[in-house]
Amino acid sequence: MKTKIQELRKQNKVTQEELAAALGVTRQTIISLENGKYNASLQLAFKIARFFERSIEEIFLYEEE
Repeated sequence: MKTKIQELRKQNKVTQEELAAALGVTRQTIISLENGKYNASLQLAFKIARFFERSIEEIFLYEEE
């Protein structure tokens, strides 16, 4: 699944480490999310959306396979 996490993170001048700490995950999780190698749980998706003050749909781009 593609995301806008990296784009939003850079716009807000937040490092991967800072975002990981705010969400209670590892930096590796953020890297994997940004690279599309890991799909966030619903709970994590809500935390990310809340952090960036956006809707889940604005951050996570659903593509049918």
